[in-house]
Amino acid sequence: MAKKPSLSDLKQRYLVEGAAVPSGLVSALEADGRAGAKALAKALKARQAENRAEGQRLRHMLKFENELWAQGFVHIAGVDEAGAGPCAGPVVAGAAILPLGYKLRGLDDSKKILDEAVRDELAEAIKRDAIAWAVGWSHHDEIDTINIYQAGLLAMRRAVEALAVTPDYLLVDARRVPGVPQPQQGIIKGDAQSLSIAAGAILAKTTRDRHMNALGQQHPQYGFEQHKGYPTPEHLAAIEKHGVLEFHRKTWAPIRRAMGLSPTQVELFDTAPAKRR
Repeated sequence: MAKKPSLSDLKQRYLVEGAAVPSGLVSALEADGRAGAKALAKALKARQAENRAEGQRLRHMLKFENELWAQGFVHIAGVDEAGAGPCAGPVVAGAAILPLGYKLRGLDDSKKILDEAVRDELAEAIKRDAIAWAVGWSHHDEIDTINIYQAGLLAMRRAVEALAVTPDYLLVDARRVPGVPQPQQGIIKGDAQSLSIAAGAILAKTTRDRHMNALGQQHPQYGFEQHKGYPTPEHLAAIEKHGVLEFHRKTWAPIRRAMGLSPTQVELFDTAPAKRR
């Protein structure tokens, strides 16, 4: 006769490991007179409610993809960029083609995911599961030459063109990618409304963050691991003390001031931004 699992075994299996809860288990625990059993039942019910809410959120974030899949589009690429606001480093775009009906727990607007390790885990899952994924870059010299908006579009186009599978349709955060033949739709706050765009945004941000972390290792006195090149007070103080580096954006007003030059243009983020991308 099989040994009846203990409350500790049940907690490990269904709360820690996240196994599917068998029908009737919660009711049996609620009927159990032990306080530990009732506490476990309460925790399992809370987990089930959380899972239902997450499932509903993910289904809602597939509404654009579902409409396109129903129309016969198969390979839908979500595209977004990261790094418009910093005064150092590149702007990076990500593109991802997700499988039909794909849902990744926790995938959301990258600005809402504050833990860098969680973003990295999501990026690895996207790379593992996606039909195709790619990133595109536009570096500081191009940003200074063609401006940040055009550089972001260029990075997006490069990401789309780098995909190993040609997409049938593009979903893009708040804009349209120039110079590509695919039909496309720009969605305001798309990384909060489309899982495909959210996936592209995660790829863009994690790629750029790793690049800025590497620059931080090379130039520890600037603190790039913390601010990722944004014009925070700490970053501006480091520039004032140690000078401007090659990969600082020379058309950004704070950088031009540090170089003793007058601003040639009004940049989007002349001081520390309220939110980061």
